[in-house]
Amino acid sequence: MKRLIFSSAILAVFCVASLHTSAQTETEQFIPGSTLEGVCYYLPRTALRVVVKAEKTVTRPGDFAKYAFKYLRLQDVPDQVTTTWQIKSVELQPYGVPDRNKAYTIHLKSKTVAPLVGLSRDGILLSINTDADEETLPELPERTPAPKRVNPRDYMNQEMLSASSISKMAELVAQEIYDIRESRNALIRGEADNTPKDGAQLQLMLDQLDKQTTALESLFKGTQETSVEVFSLSVIPSEVTQKMLLCRFSQKLGLVDGDDLSGEPIYLSIENLETLPTPVVDELTSKKLAKVEKGVFYNVPARMKATVFSADQKYTVLETPMGQFGSVQLLSNLLFDKKTTTKVTFFQQTGGTKDVME
Repeated sequence: MKRLIFSSAILAVFCVASLHTSAQTETEQFIPGSTLEGVCYYLPRTALRVVVKAEKTVTRPGDFAKYAFKYLRLQDVPDQVTTTWQIKSVELQPYGVPDRNKAYTIHLKSKTVAPLVGLSRDGILLSINTDADEETLPELPERTPAPKRVNPRDYMNQEMLSASSISKMAELVAQEIYDIRESRNALIRGEADNTPKDGAQLQLMLDQLDKQTTALESLFKGTQETSVEVFSLSVIPSEVTQKMLLCRFSQKLGLVDGDDLSGEPIYLSIENLETLPTPVVDELTSKKLAKVEKGVFYNVPARMKATVFSADQKYTVLETPMGQFGSVQLLSNLLFDKKTTTKVTFFQQTGGTKDVME
């Protein structure tokens, strides 16, 4: 098993030199340039990807907005283009990133099984003496575009299109709308000359008339186009906090930077759900630690609660372990001597042990 399993690791140093005849696996804190041989790895910090889905609505005035009341008795129609935004959902997705303050080296020695090491592409320790799949963040959701608008001019006849003025065109379109309404009512009452006896055919005709009416009325009422846009940003919590500025959200501009005062602030809070005991290092403990001072470093993460909120709304809550909170411990080198084939896998998000198998 004198081989390494890794994926294009972006490491500060990776070196495999001549093997010596020790039966122990040694690890030490890595200082760039000081390690002559070994596999350098990182323990992770847990980052959070914040995925925001926001609904964008663009309202546009119709070409005949100024004639809406005169010809159709419509009031309060839009007279300018406006854009409004509304947050629909917020999701937190945890993932691991290398902690540059937790870089270590597994020395490559003969007669030891530890050199079979699995690393992520960015150097996070994933496994020893077994394979482990690297995890990746899911693809961001696709944005939902606004439905394609029907062109009202597709329903305008030659007389309308060749009108001598906008006012005359608006008058002719309004008259057409009234004619369509009368035709629709006649079909419903069964008074039309071409009223179909088949119910499905009747519904088809009514739907077509409604579509035509909606298209022509939009020239007076204006239109609304609604899409769902997707934003994402990442944050690496470093301390417990009740209110950390994450970004800002504007009802006119959508998601904006934290320093853009056009938006209302959105905050992130991090709460520690565990109270880990303070290690007691007495004489007996020191003797025990001395016996296992060589081994593989790993995280014992703490369970945290992350909340995204604004002044008047709580968007999402996630309870998850985080590698930067908690402590760093050692797996004894006795697990990796020539007499055993211990297999260990680690959580890529936290650096904690997932499975330990002999």
